[in-house]
Amino acid sequence: MSQAEPALPVQGGRHVPGRIFSSFLMAGYECAAHRRADGQRLDLLASTGHAAWATQDYQQLAALGIRCVRDGLRWHLIERQAGRYDWRSLRPQLGAAQACGVQVIWDLCHYGYPDDLDIWRPAFVERFARYAGAAARWLREEGIAAPFYTPVNEISYWSWAGGEVGGIRPAAQGRGDELKHQLVRASIAAIEAIREVDPGARFMQCEPLVNVVSASRRAERVAAAEAYRQAQFQALDMLTGRRWPGLGGREDYLDVLGVNYYPANQWYFQGPRISPDSADFRPLVGMLSEVYQRYQRPLLLSETGTEGEQRVPWLNYIVDQLQLALARGVPVEGLCWYPFLDYPGWDNDRYCAAGLFGYPDAQGQRPVHRPLQVAMQAAAARFAPATGRDRDEH
Repeated sequence: MSQAEPALPVQGGRHVPGRIFSSFLMAGYECAAHRRADGQRLDLLASTGHAAWATQDYQQLAALGIRCVRDGLRWHLIERQAGRYDWRSLRPQLGAAQACGVQVIWDLCHYGYPDDLDIWRPAFVERFARYAGAAARWLREEGIAAPFYTPVNEISYWSWAGGEVGGIRPAAQGRGDELKHQLVRASIAAIEAIREVDPGARFMQCEPLVNVVSASRRAERVAAAEAYRQAQFQALDMLTGRRWPGLGGREDYLDVLGVNYYPANQWYFQGPRISPDSADFRPLVGMLSEVYQRYQRPLLLSETGTEGEQRVPWLNYIVDQLQLALARGVPVEGLCWYPFLDYPGWDNDRYCAAGLFGYPDAQGQRPVHRPLQVAMQAAAARFAPATGRDRDEH
């Protein structure tokens, strides 16, 4: 188990969450800051208005009993020149969290990095580690105790999107494994740098949770689909040293495991998505159980959500599945709706109605999607007995 991990609370064989995070229901603020393949820099904290209106955004969480969020640093703004750190872009978020009493899980790198860095070179790992240590030192000096960090968000996805199919920077093709190794090295180096500054810091590694099956009964197709499905565990296996131990992995680099799961995360091998009403659609509870059995770490559903009128049915499904998982003793510590704010699409700036709140007006006020708000309040109430918390006591 992770050196920093406390004993997991259990009652009568059932896991009782609530000892790690300040609330079970969480809000995730989209903080992707990468460059697309065409070179355009995205900055979702800016384009959703969260960077400007973090205090108002955090204030809106109290009615839902949400006291924990995922938010992020923008490395490309903080370190425009090597070794020179400018924390002004982070101050509004940090000040808002402190003023509102919100616990934050900080993403250090959400696909974006400074333009002068070559991600393939050893200097990328070294500079990321120095930046991570500097961030931990600054946050500690600013009064953040027992911080949580996600060093590199979704190593598996970034390796595929940026290294295999060229969709985002570094926009390479056929180099997915190479990029995965590099991001694992960077994550390990960052953890070490942070622990040197703040031994009490904790970590969440976030990876996509997927299911891939063959539509054909042919043995070779079934085997190929299963091999592809198993690839979802490669990054975590590298971090633990179970795979490619030369990268420096160790079991204690895993603390809380974040799993990111959306309706599109199940598909047929080299084929279409699997519909939720299909017999081939695997229940989430089984997928969570598999991850827990493999790594024996507490879990957080670190991203889940969908768009439009499917938001409420999807949330209700997720809540049902998490309650089943808890009943089976799977240590699920929270549910993070992501993104919590509507956002412009990465590829075409289309309006993505995926959040609880829409775009802000000139005063930072956002329209609310009432059906999702009611469903979230109901979800918070359903989990209150499991966590031993009254959702209004905070």
